[in-house]
Amino acid sequence: MSAKPGWQGRYYEDFGVGDVYDHRLGRTVSDADNTWFTLLTMNTNPIHVDHHFSKDTPFGKPLMNSTFTLALVTGLSVSDISENAIANLGWSEIALPHPVYAGDTIYARTEVLGKRESSSRPSAGIIEVRTEGFNQNGEIVIEYKRTFMVYKRGQRPEANRPVPKRTPRS
Repeated sequence: MSAKPGWQGRYYEDFGVGDVYDHRLGRTVSDADNTWFTLLTMNTNPIHVDHHFSKDTPFGKPLMNSTFTLALVTGLSVSDISENAIANLGWSEIALPHPVYAGDTIYARTEVLGKRESSSRPSAGIIEVRTEGFNQNGEIVIEYKRTFMVYKRGQRPEANRPVPKRTPRS
């Protein structure tokens, strides 16, 4: 039996301007996600964690922390676009056109806007994308541009992964 490698992610050469990636996974968000993320980031706005307070806001219930939404949608895109990234260089033009609530399921898609070789790292290139996050109803909940540096094929350091030891079976 021969081992087959799993998905290795995209390299600089794999990106084409205009390519669109519909990211495979979605994720249903919960009150626990919101509470933990809000506490971890020390965000003290009660609109994220206080149901009693939130019922009197225009939203009527707690909003998911918007930086959680940014982190989640970025994470949903990693396997398709930045599995082989060296570094994120920036996010820009972040817009949050629709609120996110506990119980929503978030999906994402990304379009490649540009690519160029890195002038400082010959083993890498720079990719610019626009990503949209949307809920189960297709409503856009976040959109942004993101720029990251990604390895060229054959330039990524290989992980020094152990090989499982097999014991003889009787």
